[in-house]
Amino acid sequence: MSQIVFTAFSDRADAVELAQRTTRYLEDRGLPSIMHFLDDGEHVEVSEDSLLISLGGDGTFLKSARIAHASGARVLPVHLGRVGFLLDEPNGELVSSIVEALSTNSSEDRMALELLLEDGRSDFALNEVVLERSAPGQMVHVTTFVDDQEFLSYAADGVMVATPTGSTAYNFSAGGPIIDSALKVIVVTPVAPHFTIDRSIVVSSSSVIRLTTRLRPTTVLADSNVVGLLEPGSSVTVQQSPTPVRVVRSRSFEMGFRLRQSLREGHA
Repeated sequence: MSQIVFTAFSDRADAVELAQRTTRYLEDRGLPSIMHFLDDGEHVEVSEDSLLISLGGDGTFLKSARIAHASGARVLPVHLGRVGFLLDEPNGELVSSIVEALSTNSSEDRMALELLLEDGRSDFALNEVVLERSAPGQMVHVTTFVDDQEFLSYAADGVMVATPTGSTAYNFSAGGPIIDSALKVIVVTPVAPHFTIDRSIVVSSSSVIRLTTRLRPTTVLADSNVVGLLEPGSSVTVQQSPTPVRVVRSRSFEMGFRLRQSLREGHA
């Protein structure tokens, strides 16, 4: 039997209350579950056949996705946030969605990224890897390479490498394109570039992207988590992760509708 794990932040009273109610309902039907608070970190024992139920907004989902990615488990996002571009499961249908997910074992593979620093450190990102300025008032100076071919050099507030899933997040805010999650591509987008091209570059998911920093130290982030600091002349390599994130969908996800709705409501 699949293990059911609810994930949320402890200060989200609505998420905790929903998890408690759903847990009681599931237990009455012989389906035990546990609760993991993301405040305690991402260390929780889950297996490949586990089902994570992410209760919250996009930030909750991204942290839950890291847990799922590490174990190969599936994650069901439940939207309790305000924007929730990534999420599409209304909490009123939670129990039926859990039961359906357990019975079908289906999921949608979302492409993720892996990054490697020159000192051997590595990390994972579902949305984006970003090089940003390490001190206020400074710009980053970054040269991009795709499969060892030099592309563009940027002087900007930052430079990001995003997935199709991440295209509706920071990439979108920076003026990058929105990409269907079914497409296997990677997007390179500058953030507030100065006196240089401000367009995104879209390349194949099989591409290996290298970002080399110049002039000043640069901070590397993966889904807003600080990974490390690049000294001038050093690089970070970003490519498709061999392991996708398995996201449970109980119905079709029409991105255009959700985008128009969020723009109308002034949330984007």
